Amino acid sequence: MRSLSGRTRATVSIFSAIMMVLTAFGGIMSQAGAQDRPVLRLGTNAADIQTLDPHYSSATGDRTIVDMVFNGLVRFTPGDATSFEADLATEMPTATENADGTQTWAFTLRDDVQCHATETTEAYAMTSADVLFSYQKVSNPDTSGNAGNYAGWTFEAPDATTFNITLETPVTEAVFVPLVANYAGGYVLCQQSYEALGADAFITAPAGTGPFMFESYTTQDSVVLTANDDFYRGAPQLGGVEVRFVADGTSRELALQSGDLDVIAGLPEAQWVDRMNEVDGIQADVFGVGEVIFLNLDVEHEILQDPLVREAILLAIDRENTVALSGSPVSEPVYSVVPAEFMPGGLTEEAATEAGVNFTPDTERAMELLAEAGYPNGFELDLVSSEQDSYLNAYTVLQEELRQIGITLNVEVVQHQAMHDLIREGSNAIVIYSGFRPTADIYLTQFFTTDGGVTNFSHFALDELVTEARTTTDPDAQAALWEQANTEIIQNFAGYGIMYTNQVYAKTDAVDYGHELVSVVQLYPGIDETTSISGD
Repeated sequence: MRSLSGRTRATVSIFSAIMMVLTAFGGIMSQAGAQDRPVLRLGTNAADIQTLDPHYSSATGDRTIVDMVFNGLVRFTPGDATSFEADLATEMPTATENADGTQTWAFTLRDDVQCHATETTEAYAMTSADVLFSYQKVSNPDTSGNAGNYAGWTFEAPDATTFNITLETPVTEAVFVPLVANYAGGYVLCQQSYEALGADAFITAPAGTGPFMFESYTTQDSVVLTANDDFYRGAPQLGGVEVRFVADGTSRELALQSGDLDVIAGLPEAQWVDRMNEVDGIQADVFGVGEVIFLNLDVEHEILQDPLVREAILLAIDRENTVALSGSPVSEPVYSVVPAEFMPGGLTEEAATEAGVNFTPDTERAMELLAEAGYPNGFELDLVSSEQDSYLNAYTVLQEELRQIGITLNVEVVQHQAMHDLIREGSNAIVIYSGFRPTADIYLTQFFTTDGGVTNFSHFALDELVTEARTTTDPDAQAALWEQANTEIIQNFAGYGIMYTNQVYAKTDAVDYGHELVSVVQLYPGIDETTSISGD
């Protein structure tokens, strides 16, 4: 047998040392490999982020980023929000009814999930301790904007891979599962990362377990994410995602056509979709879920506290005026706050008409009601609107509709985050809200209960009815109670569904999202480890 020469032994020794370094710093080298893959450039219609803490995020632009960084115990099937599959858990949970009347849902966690590294913490294996921390945070109103959804829940982590949730009162799968999925309060935070960064820093530099990791944030410009090659579903096909804030729709469109962006949030207009689909190399997509635009009328306002005034306002509204701005199939009318088109518990046109809450526009009767209420010459209201098209267009239409019955709306346009701050401080007697929630229970809890959150803009509460519906285990009876709640909201002129608007995005033909686009609750196409860009 030949022996190694000194030179050969030295070469092998150096090679071994290099391999040891590569092994020790595998994560760093893995991320360096991300530079060899294309970075997807996504243009959102936001001017900036508000918060990237998923337990507070409500703006669509924020939810987009959050979804790429975090995971839930279960997830909405990519591209199809009508079904679920296991995510951080190994399988979908089942409920156990306990002798004391409570209900327990048990999860077995994956053992291959890594929490992202941060500037102050190394990557580490996620355990049930992280899940426990996350659910304790989201159920605490001091550390979450979604705490009302988790009232009466208790949590237990008996070992590293087991997590149990016990509910005081049993609920149906339709109520429970969306609350532990990858949306809002269902996103799981890593305890060490969150505590090391601190709550304030976490808002702009989050760390989770998802396919992409936070890299940088530039105010009013962009958030850059890099591929997480240790992701438990496999390394992403993209090297990263650059989320750019481009509030102006024309600028986004030009950037897509010039090749400066790969995907953009489109304009919610059927004509825009048709026009973009005529451009070579560009594809526009219209998909669910639809964001519902609905009115909230403050029943405690000095003028609107009179139900005659609120009824007059609703009689001045013609849904078709707002729908016409977008056109079908981008927008369609809805007849309650909860959209019947997407979930049980909403009112269809037929059901609303049968219940007497599908009002026919009647300006003459509206003016009679105002006169009867003591406002024969109408009145003025000062409101604020976001600069985003969905809000500004809806307020503009409402402004014209109410002008016809003598009500003057002075609408000040402010930045999107400023609007959200102001309406939560009670600035608007009439709040137009655009958003989606995955269940009727969440809509009703957040907007029409006393302690459900900070979005009860109407100050009209149906606490007992909403609780009864939530704790009803018969799905048909539950849906009937939700429909009753929607009916009572309109009967009291506290809320009124206007329309839903589907998501409109456009992309270059080189982009493949990795799944069919049917509906996405995070209100963007869904970018994950399977998303790719060809030809780079």
